[in-house]
Amino acid sequence: MEQFKEAIRLVFSPDKELWQIIGVTLVMTFASTAISCALGIFPGIFIGSRRFRGKKLLMKILYTFMGLPPVVAGLVVFLLLSNRGPLGSLHLLFSVEAMVIAQCVLIVPIITGLTASAVALKYPVIAETSKGLRLSGWKQLLLLLSECRGALISVALTGFGRAISEVGAVNLVGGNIRFKTRVMTTSIMFETGMGNFELAIALGILLLTIAFAVNFIASTFRRETDDYA
Repeated sequence: MEQFKEAIRLVFSPDKELWQIIGVTLVMTFASTAISCALGIFPGIFIGSRRFRGKKLLMKILYTFMGLPPVVAGLVVFLLLSNRGPLGSLHLLFSVEAMVIAQCVLIVPIITGLTASAVALKYPVIAETSKGLRLSGWKQLLLLLSECRGALISVALTGFGRAISEVGAVNLVGGNIRFKTRVMTTSIMFETGMGNFELAIALGILLLTIAFAVNFIASTFRRETDDYA
């Protein structure tokens, strides 16, 4: 009970280190989610709205990478960015940038696969409507984006949830360095291992609060856009 009270106190009066951890977490999470959406949504739209040879195989590969173990993604990025790796000259290992790259490796397949599945469900009707209205390719794309906006918001939220809850990959390529690459999930793991349960609980409460706030805002926006339509 005392540990929980101390955790609540830390939540409402976070110190400099706690604010820094929250800041790094938000930067990493929003950056990786935005980049992953930019890289994954339009390929997903293309895959979901087209028929081509090898599509089933491509979807199977996508579904496989959607379940990629985080430590494997972290290992691949670590090897690429290490001094002996092909990208070692960039000196990005143990940085926030490296963590964002590892997150994108995990999230882009999720964004692409879920977008392709969502588009595949609605595209036949949209294609028929576009054909009847004689819409150009760009107008058809805009109509597709409009009709799938709710699903795309859900896809982005799924990517955000994966990003903010990730531990293995970011710990491997970020190194959990204090005041540099320490984020909320790696801090919870570290502080629990050190026996600092009060700080770990406080971080857990803050992590859940941030995730709830983002989901609430996105869900409200989705409901308003649906009502407007």
